Amino acid sequence: MFGADKGTADRLDGRKLVIGIVQARFNQGVTNALAKACWDELLARGVQEKNIEHVQVPGALEVAVALQAMAEKGGYDALIALGCIIRGETYHFELVANESGAGVTRIALDYQLPVANAILTTENMEQAVARQVDKGRDAAQVAIEMANLLEEF
Repeated sequence: MFGADKGTADRLDGRKLVIGIVQARFNQGVTNALAKACWDELLARGVQEKNIEHVQVPGALEVAVALQAMAEKGGYDALIALGCIIRGETYHFELVANESGAGVTRIALDYQLPVANAILTTENMEQAVARQVDKGRDAAQVAIEMANLLEEF
């Protein structure tokens, strides 16, 4: 092991954290399931309901703009991006997937703020549905763990 490291359990304690969630409405059945799983996990990890701000935007390309507004507002320990992009018959899938991913990453780097990216990019609806709960939970855990990790620096 490379030096002192807190255990993962310590880093998954969300009791002191303020979390922002941006959810794309496009493919809303999937994004609602992502959001529910994410909320359930945040609450289970001790994040207080009053310390979760949840906004919705039209689609995945708009997620980064809302994340940026939250980052600029300040007061968040971590942010979470939720969305669902399903491959279609045109190049639009690649454009939306690439640009939304780049935007989310840019916010994290520009603001030195953890952003858990749970914008699903799948071949079809079946793949999205199969991932919606696990990825929502994963996003909550990533946000909490990274917020706690950055507090150590």
